[in-house]
Amino acid sequence: MGHFSGDNSKLIARLRRIKGQVEGVERALEADADCTEVLRQISSIRGAMTGLTNEVFEQHLRSHVVDAADDASREQGAEEMIQILKSYLK
Repeated sequence: MGHFSGDNSKLIARLRRIKGQVEGVERALEADADCTEVLRQISSIRGAMTGLTNEVFEQHLRSHVVDAADDASREQGAEEMIQILKSYLK
């Protein structure tokens, strides 16, 4: 059961931007940058990850719960989301 449908290029682009941000933090740490700048960068990464996570959550809910082919698929999709949310919210 795939969790993504259609064009994932926007998600991949978001992930690549996040990767660039993480690499920026690494460079800042290597250059002994000011801690407030590093914290700002980390905060930006966190926000970007939250946005990406929300998008994937929404795709899962729409594909595997709202538009599920049948009740068994809907129940499975909902159960998967429950388990992920439990892990995510720890």
